[in-house]
Amino acid sequence: MSNELKNILLPIVDSSTRVLIVGSMPGKQSLEKQQYYGNPRNHFWPIMGELLQIAIPNDYTERIALLKNNAIGLWDTIATCEREGSLDAAIRNEKPNDFQTLFEQYPNIQLVLFNGAKAFEVFKKHIGLGLLEGRAYKKMPSTSPIPGKNIKTFTEKLEDWQIIQSYLT
Repeated sequence: MSNELKNILLPIVDSSTRVLIVGSMPGKQSLEKQQYYGNPRNHFWPIMGELLQIAIPNDYTERIALLKNNAIGLWDTIATCEREGSLDAAIRNEKPNDFQTLFEQYPNIQLVLFNGAKAFEVFKKHIGLGLLEGRAYKKMPSTSPIPGKNIKTFTEKLEDWQIIQSYLT
C-alpha cells in the first residue's frame, strides 16, 4: 500500500535568485520538520558551507537567508507522489511542480542544478528540458545520505558542486 505524499515545501526563490537547486521529493524527516534537507546526515548544508566558506547556522530561517543572500534558491520537481519511506527509488505516480510559472516569475535564474538523478529524470519526463532553454543546467551527484549506486565521497561531491561558485553574488 502506497502513501500519497504532498510536497508542502514552497519554493525558496526571489527576484535575486540566479541559481536554483532542484531536488526530487523531500524525505520523511524533511517533511516532518518542514525544512529542505532536514536530515542531519544529508550533505547539502555542509556542501553549501564549504562553497560559501561560511559556518552553516543551526537555525533553519538563518540557513534560508544565507542561501537567498547568495542568490541561491531551492525547489523540488515533485508536487505529489506515492512513496513508502524516503528513498527516491520508491517514488511512484509523481506529479511535477509548475516550473513554467516559476521561470516566468523569476527570469534571473541562470543555472538549474538537479540534486540527484531522480530530480533530473522527473523534470525531463514530466516538464521537458526545452523549458530550460537559455539557462545552464546540470545533473549533480545527490547530497542524500542514503546509500545507492554511484555514491561519491563528500570531497568528490563538493568538487562537482563547485560549478555553483561562478554564479554566486
